[in-house]
Amino acid sequence: MIHQVHAQYNFAVGVRSGGTSGLTLKAITSPTTAVEGIIGFWNDGLSFTGIFEKHPQAFDVEGLHWMLGVGAHVALYEDNFRGKTGPAWYDDHPEIVDGDLGLGVDAKAGIEYKFPVIPLAVSVGFKPFLEFTTEGEVWLSADPGVGLKLAF
Repeated sequence: MIHQVHAQYNFAVGVRSGGTSGLTLKAITSPTTAVEGIIGFWNDGLSFTGIFEKHPQAFDVEGLHWMLGVGAHVALYEDNFRGKTGPAWYDDHPEIVDGDLGLGVDAKAGIEYKFPVIPLAVSVGFKPFLEFTTEGEVWLSADPGVGLKLAF
């Protein structure tokens, strides 16, 4: 049985470490939904991701909830992009050069815990994506990550 959880915060700002590492902003839109934005930095690339998330309570534990979502992203690559120097789950993309653009669809599956007394939330999960670049490359990644957010 899935229980609905009342949001323990309205807005959060934090960091994500993983394939798409960077800054995160999350706004709770209802007791069980949220919108999250990620500004990702990696290997001379920059991405902007938006994800709509559902947040059902997990394991009947107050403050613990699943993060299940869908979204999209745009990625910008500089001429020094190096796919091989990134995490092991990335493929090499030698055709990506300065000014290339990537557009993709994203999903999200993970779990988040908001500490009851302090304004801190921690999360772990996957943000798999499928990306198409202006060079004709198709890129699929599991994009695992961990997050730490200051919740207000």
